[in-house]
Amino acid sequence: MTTTTTRAQLSNNVPKLYAMKGFRWFMVIVPIIVPFFRANGLSMQQIMLLQSAFSIMVVLLEVPSGYFADVLGRKRSLVLGTALGFVGLALYSCSHGFWGFLVAESVLGLGASFISGADSALLYDTLLALDCAPEYKKLQGRYEATGNFSEGVGSIVGGLLAVASLRLPFLVQTAVTIPAMLIALTLREPPVHAEGRRKASMRDILDVVKFTLHSHKELKWLVVYSSVVSASTLTMTWFTQPYFTHVGLPLSLFGVAWAGLQFSVGFFSLAAHRIEEAAGRRATLVSLVFLAALGYALVSQVNAVWGIGLILIFYFVRGMVVPVLSDYVNQLTPSPMRATVLSINALLFRLIFATVGPVAGWVADSASLDTALVACGCVYLGAGVVALVFVARSGGMAMRP
Repeated sequence: MTTTTTRAQLSNNVPKLYAMKGFRWFMVIVPIIVPFFRANGLSMQQIMLLQSAFSIMVVLLEVPSGYFADVLGRKRSLVLGTALGFVGLALYSCSHGFWGFLVAESVLGLGASFISGADSALLYDTLLALDCAPEYKKLQGRYEATGNFSEGVGSIVGGLLAVASLRLPFLVQTAVTIPAMLIALTLREPPVHAEGRRKASMRDILDVVKFTLHSHKELKWLVVYSSVVSASTLTMTWFTQPYFTHVGLPLSLFGVAWAGLQFSVGFFSLAAHRIEEAAGRRATLVSLVFLAALGYALVSQVNAVWGIGLILIFYFVRGMVVPVLSDYVNQLTPSPMRATVLSINALLFRLIFATVGPVAGWVADSASLDTALVACGCVYLGAGVVALVFVARSGGMAMRP
């Protein structure tokens, strides 16, 4: 039974998670990170390799770290993840070439793996303990929007800081991570999770993986589809700044343009539950991958500044994916394995990006950005349609009460 005191403490998890997200996503480095890499002598392929290194680190540790959260606690996982994020950013601040950046990205990937899945699992089980689970889709949307709005403001600040020095945003980013660590220390572990905690063993990890990717067909294909769509938006995210340069946007406006995109995805995340309720589950699922493919097709054909507006298509998809698809996955997942299942979802998404990203970067370097965008659109559309077919066959298009 949840006492009044415990309920109050659990209720505080929600604003604390929002605050932690806000600090973690006050990303002053993001709007200038590609010019920063370029200034340090990196090619587009090397930039994509760095992001693949991040993704590969997440891939290697995603499931073990998610299992860590299920067995030892989501709070401990979040504390460790934010601490590693601080270390990774500190390393970035004092690095000057590919190999130093590679070490920093690897540490950041390790930290991200401990946060991925644990935050959403803690939010969902907090709401479950408070008898508010139906509110998850809306509150997860607000959680994502908090990060997007924070990143938008951070983008403007980062653009201003970059005028003084391209390295200064990294120093500021490192300092901003400290409050996130302190907030993580104050979170309350949901009793729903604590009462059903799993016993640590490699066999148990394999059982969860088997449940997710083999035994439960509907869950499996929803996870695969979610991963394909998420990878399609992340790939475009890393092509956005090269596109800014491609269409002649001044560096001084990178922060403002990036902020506009982040604010847009925040609004889309806030509205995601309403859009999904109005459109229905089937239309929502089908539209996401086709919209992403349409975005690649349109952006590849426009070589003018106004084409930046077309990138909003990807940010609409991105705003929908986490609140809506993670809610579908959570509905099918038992609480004691929730963080692990969400981590498997993130693992697949990162694995897909780690595979496609460097190849797309090589195509952009050796052929053209437009060719790389068209190729990405074709790859993600094909993979997404295949996953959709299996989602439909497994019954994943049907609404649940």
